[in-house]
Amino acid sequence: MARYEADTVDLTDPGLYRAGIPHNVFTELRAAGAVHHHRGVGPTGESIAFWSVVRHGEIQHANRDWETFSARDGSGMVASAPERRGHMIVSMDPPVHSRHRRLISAGFTPRMIAELEAHIARRTEQILDQLAEQGVCDFVRDAAYQLPMHVIADIIGIPEEDRPWVFQRTEAMLLAYDPAMGLTEADRLQAEQELFGYAQALGLQKRARPADDIWTILTTVETDGEDGVRTSLSELELDMFFIILALAGSETTRNAITQGLMALLAHPDQMCALRDDPTLIGAAADEMIRWSSPVLYFGRTATRDAVLGDRQIAAGDRVVLWYPSGNRDERAFAEPFVFDIRRTPNNHVSFGGGGPHYCLGANLAKKEVQVLIGALLRRFASLELIGDPVWSGAGPRTNVGVSVLHMPLRVRAE
Repeated sequence: MARYEADTVDLTDPGLYRAGIPHNVFTELRAAGAVHHHRGVGPTGESIAFWSVVRHGEIQHANRDWETFSARDGSGMVASAPERRGHMIVSMDPPVHSRHRRLISAGFTPRMIAELEAHIARRTEQILDQLAEQGVCDFVRDAAYQLPMHVIADIIGIPEEDRPWVFQRTEAMLLAYDPAMGLTEADRLQAEQELFGYAQALGLQKRARPADDIWTILTTVETDGEDGVRTSLSELELDMFFIILALAGSETTRNAITQGLMALLAHPDQMCALRDDPTLIGAAADEMIRWSSPVLYFGRTATRDAVLGDRQIAAGDRVVLWYPSGNRDERAFAEPFVFDIRRTPNNHVSFGGGGPHYCLGANLAKKEVQVLIGALLRRFASLELIGDPVWSGAGPRTNVGVSVLHMPLRVRAE
């Protein structure tokens, strides 16, 4: 096995991620220290420098200390353009972030959550009915992609007839980061602009003709701000949240479902244990999410001089938190390279490691993993890979650039 020195490895090299997360690289980096100064190549070919955080404890600390490690410059390796800063929930800090989160959470009432769970169960059965009819499928395209995208569409209230159009543009925005897909930056920007336009039109429609869905609630909900003044989501904030839901809400869950099934197939003893005791599905879902680590990294900017690990970080420095590395940290997990559906505790950092930026959709993602994987094992006695999975080549050009694009699967009920 090749060895990687902390001062020479380039984590921005897409070649490292051609077949998934380069866990051997991160293992070497963790052994050398918690934080490393890193030089690499940015998404447009420019030279960049940042602090690379690879151990679980330091990742959690930086996630929680938002006053020192600010999200305002965006979640990428390099700071966002000024006009994009502070508009999305992933690029906000308290108290603005707290206000935004309160408003969004107000849309997810107990009744709406119950309805969402019913949607998840119904969509899952529809998807598995189709798989049963086909016998052979691309599990990513036909199942893992379908469920979260339709759930997000249910949340937003996107009409069924509009969904193929919306899904195509959402996918184009993600695939454009992979050079092998043949899409350009212009293609990505066009898809983004079209989705913004759709979000604006949908928001106006919900205000004019309210429906019984979460998006209608979000267009009108108000809450008290820090100063006691009533506040609501602006049209721009709502449009930005549409993009976050469509991208992050679907891609990360798709990755967790796909790689979770891959892990079960690679560990038949664990699959048998889950078949024998379906009550393990909650712990199993958390282990699948730890194992897959669907978000590769998040970037932060130091607002003041600070010490992280044993390194001196200067105000203005960029800091990158590598979640898959934290999820394999030997200091935080017993036998981290063992896939164990009974693992407890399981303090993975796949949803951000705590603090104000802990993923708003964490419970929804876990529910989708539980329902789809649980139903898949209940309905099909045989699940067989019939070809090698195909990985995305986007790598670190985007936060979710390591994912499986295709996974040929044969399913049998008996």
